[in-house]
Amino acid sequence: MNVMVKPVSEEQSIQRRVDLASDTLQSRWDAFVKASAEGSFFHLYAWSNVIRRTYGHKPLYLYSEDSDGQLTGILPLVLVKSPFFGRSLISTAFTVGGGLIASDNASRQALVTRAQEIAAQEKVEYVELRGGEKPAGWESKSEVYAGFVSDIPADADENLKRIPRKKRADLRKAIKKVESGEMELEVTKQTGEFYQLYAESVRNLGTPVWPEKLVRNILKAFPEDTEVLVVKASGQPVAALVSFYHGDTVLPYYAGAGIAARKLHAYDYLYWEQMRRAHDQGYSRFDFGRSKVGTGAFAYKTHWGFEPEPLTYHYYLENADTVPDINPNNPKFRLITRAWQKLPLPLANRLGPVLAGNLA
Repeated sequence: MNVMVKPVSEEQSIQRRVDLASDTLQSRWDAFVKASAEGSFFHLYAWSNVIRRTYGHKPLYLYSEDSDGQLTGILPLVLVKSPFFGRSLISTAFTVGGGLIASDNASRQALVTRAQEIAAQEKVEYVELRGGEKPAGWESKSEVYAGFVSDIPADADENLKRIPRKKRADLRKAIKKVESGEMELEVTKQTGEFYQLYAESVRNLGTPVWPEKLVRNILKAFPEDTEVLVVKASGQPVAALVSFYHGDTVLPYYAGAGIAARKLHAYDYLYWEQMRRAHDQGYSRFDFGRSKVGTGAFAYKTHWGFEPEPLTYHYYLENADTVPDINPNNPKFRLITRAWQKLPLPLANRLGPVLAGNLA
């Protein structure tokens, strides 16, 4: 459907055409994302197919064009239908980023207007933008999550010295275990060992694990921009990490570890090696990802010397009365979280992929 929207700004008398993207637009879409300072790995077009193929949710990826047919804005929305939480439009669902990117105010307003129209048509509870500029009249929330991003020093010794003393001591212990042959690092494109460790980790946190096909679909969609690192001790995998590369940044995104990892400081070595590898490949920034304020993951990242930056999400309430609060810190979900932590791992691994598609 083509929609012509006139901007409300008196400074411009520009019209923008807004339409739904298809796979034929992917190269232009991704070029626009990569050229924008606001563009992130989670804005890339292939996420639409990853989410659709993994969970079956419908992508509604909007774009705007000027009269010459030049792309002027994008908004990657996913229509999530959940029997537990209702219907919502999220940019970008099942990731930590997204939101609207536009090269001018006319395009921004046109995309916002079209998103609100779709919200009414689809009878959703709300629209959620995970980042970007707040649209006029929308609500925002920034107290739940924080992000952790820092430059990677060119000199490895300087980088090591920058890490706070206690965490640096833990890391040195791990490095010695590698030097002695007790631990080793493998770089792979296989998901099996990673997924076993990740599934155990999220069960212990009280969260349903997503299906293994999610990470397989991601690696297939982004073959040049993803990799899997596995730390092994005596030949057995103890910690693993899936990372993304975008622009000048590496994003260590999904991580899992077994019980033995803590004593070995395998997590510390895993992140350190990812940082070193990224620098050697020409990347200069390390995005430690988002964590919920007040959690162990939040504290762990501060122990590395990373400064938390609040992440702001924006909401348009179509049928909802209040901004949603779907996260394990919500008191309503604590009993469920505690019960899930006690599930036998095989049972949690069977039930988790069935439920995870509801937790966008």
